[in-house]
Amino acid sequence: MTQPGGLTAVQLVAAYSKGELSPVEVTRAALARIEETEPAVNAFVRVDTESALERAAESEERWGRGEPQGLLDGVPVSVKDILLLRGGPTLRGSKATRTEGDWAEDAPSVARLREHGAVFLGKTTTPEYGWKGVTDSPLTGVTRNPYDLTRTAGGSSGGAAAAVALGAGPVALGTDGGGSVRIPGAFCGVFALKPTYGRVPLYPASAFGTLSHVGPMTRDAADAALVMDVISGPDHRDWSGLGPPAGSFRDGLDDGVRGLRVAYSPSFGGQVAVAPQVAAAVRRAVEKLAGLGAYVEEADPDFSDPVEAFHALWFAGAARATQHFGKEQRAQLDPGLREIAARGARYSALEYLAAMDIRMDLGRRMGRFHSTYDLLITPTLPLTAFEAGRETPSGRGRWTGWTPFTYPFNLTQQPAATVPCGVDDAGLPIGVQVVAARHGDALVLRAAQALYGAGVADIPAPALL
Repeated sequence: MTQPGGLTAVQLVAAYSKGELSPVEVTRAALARIEETEPAVNAFVRVDTESALERAAESEERWGRGEPQGLLDGVPVSVKDILLLRGGPTLRGSKATRTEGDWAEDAPSVARLREHGAVFLGKTTTPEYGWKGVTDSPLTGVTRNPYDLTRTAGGSSGGAAAAVALGAGPVALGTDGGGSVRIPGAFCGVFALKPTYGRVPLYPASAFGTLSHVGPMTRDAADAALVMDVISGPDHRDWSGLGPPAGSFRDGLDDGVRGLRVAYSPSFGGQVAVAPQVAAAVRRAVEKLAGLGAYVEEADPDFSDPVEAFHALWFAGAARATQHFGKEQRAQLDPGLREIAARGARYSALEYLAAMDIRMDLGRRMGRFHSTYDLLITPTLPLTAFEAGRETPSGRGRWTGWTPFTYPFNLTQQPAATVPCGVDDAGLPIGVQVVAARHGDALVLRAAQALYGAGVADIPAPALL
């Protein structure tokens, strides 16, 4: 039996059912992994050791009776500190967050994990309010990449990605408003899915509106399908959530890609400069899909860079998130967040609605594109992880300057995932992005599963393992 930290959630559940491992043993191993790596990586805001061991013991007793509580009974998970986890404050990466209150409520996705017996290890790091594509904040400092501690883990779900990469639980919940599960997933070499908007209910509503999705970060696509079976479905607290899924996300997961129509866009029609080693690794992944029977054609979506429209919506969201802060609280904010919030407050209602017009047109264009192609394949990012503690590799501009493949699909609300597909000469992970039409989450998972089955995601373990 492999060490518990190297097992997936699917493998853990199978081992529990056979009596080969116990939830307490696995949870202790995950907590030990956190203790071993946490000073260097800084992936966790809070570790709930006592509570985790209590839940693990309860799970062990249920498995001993042959009566598991749910699909993830005894599986260690972590939760990004944007989502409510009852029993402690959700700080959202901010010194300005007020911590008073009883904090007795779970977010919908967290509540579903609890109902299915998951063991909560703790809360993972995020930049303030998840505002940027790297993970550092005045509250928690810098979260680092397990493959190279001098590099960023990405963001804004950087702590979640680092935890999964390190074996500190096979499952983490993240949020994605412009790439925030896919960016750190690609940088840290783990799988991450941004589901169709509303597929996983969200409460409280994000200040960034319907850009923000909740999604799983896991060791592989099969685990993500299992987690989606748990966290999907309606919750009365989310007015914009979708109805129940049509079936299990595990149904048809191993059906492969034969016959699927796949568009491969290496650079959005020359709009994006992609690092040569990234481009080569993504091309090899696409060639694997063709070898598995997919009809692959090089084709680009019909849109120009929608960054200004995204900024209008994103910066206005930042203004809304910080609107209630007084002068003293504002002084505590990340300077970058303070800057974009000030810009966001200057947008007029007409400018905001004009950005929404661009968003709706982009959605229409992608809807038409997917009437021809089942899937779109791109690099997840045009580069590998850069220096930790910086918003951009150049030190200039905003994070959207190096994430052109991710944020467009938050505007369109489509499902998109990142799959590891290699490493560069420095040993840093590279990700390939799989995108489908809205509600095509199962198709994204199916294609990702095919890539895992073909060995595309077989990359070296992090240096800290």
